[in-house]
Amino acid sequence: MRLYAATIFLSAFLLFLVQPIIAKQILPWFGGSGSVWATCLVFFQTVLLFGYAYADWSTRSLKPRTQCIVHVTLLLVSLALLPIIPDVRWKPGADEATGPALSILALLGATIGLQYFLLSSTSPLAQAWFWRRFHHAVPYRLFALSNFASLLALLMYPVLIEPVFTLKRQGIAWSIGYAVFVVLCAATAIVTVRRSNADAADMQPAPEAEAAAAGAPAEAAPALRQRLLWVALAAMSSCLLLAVTNHLTQNIPSIPFLWVVPLSLYLITFILCFDHPRWYVRPLFLAAAAIMLPVMAWFSESLDLWVAGPLYATGLFVLCMVCHGELYRTRPGPRHLTTFYLMIAVGGALGALAIGVGAPVVLRGYYELAITLGLCALLFAWRARGANLPTTAGALAVCVATVGIAVYQLRDYGTDTRVMVRNFYGMVRTRDFHDPANFRAMYHGAINHGGQFLDPQYRRLPTTYFSPTSGYGRVFESLPPGPRKVGVLGLGAGALGAYARRGDTFRFYEIDPQVAAVAVTEFSYLRDAQAQTDIVLGDGRLSLEREAPQQYDVLAIDAFSGDSIPMHLITREAMATYLKHLKPDGVIIFQATNRFVDIAPVVERLAAEFGYLAVMVSDFPDNSKGPIDYWMSHTDQIIVTRNARLLQADAIKSVAVALKTRPGFQVWTDDFYNLVHVLK
Repeated sequence: MRLYAATIFLSAFLLFLVQPIIAKQILPWFGGSGSVWATCLVFFQTVLLFGYAYADWSTRSLKPRTQCIVHVTLLLVSLALLPIIPDVRWKPGADEATGPALSILALLGATIGLQYFLLSSTSPLAQAWFWRRFHHAVPYRLFALSNFASLLALLMYPVLIEPVFTLKRQGIAWSIGYAVFVVLCAATAIVTVRRSNADAADMQPAPEAEAAAAGAPAEAAPALRQRLLWVALAAMSSCLLLAVTNHLTQNIPSIPFLWVVPLSLYLITFILCFDHPRWYVRPLFLAAAAIMLPVMAWFSESLDLWVAGPLYATGLFVLCMVCHGELYRTRPGPRHLTTFYLMIAVGGALGALAIGVGAPVVLRGYYELAITLGLCALLFAWRARGANLPTTAGALAVCVATVGIAVYQLRDYGTDTRVMVRNFYGMVRTRDFHDPANFRAMYHGAINHGGQFLDPQYRRLPTTYFSPTSGYGRVFESLPPGPRKVGVLGLGAGALGAYARRGDTFRFYEIDPQVAAVAVTEFSYLRDAQAQTDIVLGDGRLSLEREAPQQYDVLAIDAFSGDSIPMHLITREAMATYLKHLKPDGVIIFQATNRFVDIAPVVERLAAEFGYLAVMVSDFPDNSKGPIDYWMSHTDQIIVTRNARLLQADAIKSVAVALKTRPGFQVWTDDFYNLVHVLK
């Protein structure tokens, strides 16, 4: 028992520990958006399906000795692919032909594909081996053990691993742990074969009477209808996991901490439901689900973290408890456990594909949460059919209320919207307002990313985060006369183009082609600019790394996604890249306006390391003064430069505040950073 338990525990621990490790390694290469994690989950769920399918096929089709030889051979081959450190050749190039999602899937397949496949197959395979040796014991609690190990890995990562170890050391340590697993798993396979009888009779399932005596369910083969139910329940919990994660990370940087919380709740429900029937109190959780479904649908457009966070964490737990509790209630006997796990994996993969791949392609906005809640209500109502009249009526009422609220929220979301487009990098929409002034705003997710007055006399006036009294406005006012060369990471509506003068050059770096298209078609800042303007498509930092020194007078770092700045844009290596393109007396402006993250200590350490001065300029316009001031936003922007004369200009000196050093705060690097330290 200890050998099988140790093998399953270590495999599950490594299986989920590798997820944040590898995702964080490749996150900067693909823009740092939450879609990177969603795509990684698609890979994890899909390979999990392949692993379960392999376990099911090899258990049913191969003799024990053949199965052992095949599996041990694959384990030994996988050792040659260590360590799990992605090759830099996978970084997207300027002429990247494939989409980011396909590139990420290919990268993960080449880096951890075989190892993840073998780890995925271990839990059902080892349980089948255990059942082959000990017909008197039911191995389903080993599934709960594997989920406990997975949960432990997830909880340890943001608390004990990420804050201490660099990404390279994490990859190497995981690789060592995997080598230990290979030895342990091979030993388990060999021991199983040696201690099992070699004749075919011992390969047959235990008699029904023996299974019943052991407390196992009946050994009848599951019907197609039963298998479809398993797939539907598993797919629904997987959809809920990704939809809730997408919702919570729309405006927060995509970091392991925020990946771990929903995934941990998802795993906890597996642990509880498969450990013992006492944890899933069906009437209690069905009643809780009846309350949570319409409430979650009502708040599906809320991005207030203090409301959405607790609400959706609670709702995810309750709804997954119902899904996984119903799975356990309908489980087959141990003879068919690999088929059961295979159907769970099929559902998990389908749910991940629907949300991680299908939603950005098919849906114009972030509609997947409302749609998932509606489908969940329908599934639960279908499960309640045949119950007593009050239960059936209550289930139908909850279903109607949830679907009705979801439809209402979706219609309200698109009201007065001119353009709405979505891709891997997020959702962009524009909306016109006519009170107190004619104004067109651009939204990325739910966050205003700039806008423009529609009246001709105000059309060239910079607005929102780029007003004349913002840090940007004060820097441009204080620059000496003459042609200026300006680089901007992040295009938005193109509002910084309002500061362009004849003879200037403004070069915008934008990772999202749909943002560039909307900026050109919906706003006129770039068309009206008297300067030369260029748009470079691709990640701003990677584009700068490929270019020759540009000698910028001003370099603006404003590449937000929702309400977050990608972390790979504020590391030591990123700063070195910026300075390569900056004139000796040039200035870098970091957009620091953010509800959740305080990047000031990060930028202060970067500036100090390279011998630069850093000051904060905060702007608090009075929005009640009139229609123009109404569209000027409260902003925080950090000015980094060696040009002391510029900082002494009246426009800057009168409002600038030197950044304070936070004791013990480390310089962030590509190999080591921790966003939890700068959450507000």
